Amino acid sequence: MLKNCKTLETIYVFKVSCYTFAPYMREKIIERATDLFLNLGFKSVTMDDIANELGMSKKTIYQHFGDKTDLVEACTFYMFDFISHGIDCIRDTKQNPIEELYEIKAFALTHLKGEKSSPHFQLQKYYPRIYKELRQKQYEKMNECVVENIQRGIQEGFFRGDINVEVIARFYFNGMMEIKNTEIFPPHQYGMQMLMETFLEYHVRGIATPKGIEILNTIINK
Repeated sequence: MLKNCKTLETIYVFKVSCYTFAPYMREKIIERATDLFLNLGFKSVTMDDIANELGMSKKTIYQHFGDKTDLVEACTFYMFDFISHGIDCIRDTKQNPIEELYEIKAFALTHLKGEKSSPHFQLQKYYPRIYKELRQKQYEKMNECVVENIQRGIQEGFFRGDINVEVIARFYFNGMMEIKNTEIFPPHQYGMQMLMETFLEYHVRGIATPKGIEILNTIINK
């Protein structure tokens, strides 16, 4: 019995406040934890770190997530959905295909904290199931975007018409994933922004027409 609740209306208000507060709290935990994971790595950040950052007890966090793996998974796909939505918004602006690629690159770098290698490496090493699921989602999203981008670039005269679109899209995905390989590109020698800039220029120059090269050079010179 809820002795302090004297009417059905009071009970209803109590329940509504609980149900609306819970999703907000869960979202707040995900947002702050994601920020910590992106800056420091999935393994490096402990549940104590997250609780201290949020100013709450671990018990409160465990009311929303069964364990750290559950939280890592929620944060990983929360960020994937956020980035995917941002990419779709950029695509909707219908810039020319080369400008679109550079706009997406800038957006991803900003919101993924410069694509630091530590979170990527730690997710792959310590949470392989989540990493595998994320990589599949990334491939599907990136392949869709790049195929559409190349096809539109061909139609508008920025990219050559004699290229194999599906193969180039797969080259692009694997290249983007491989520049995060810390064994090949040690972070103390190669900054992620430089690697992404170099790879994107490499990609565009390989498929661009003279018209496309003019646009590329204009972007680079900015």
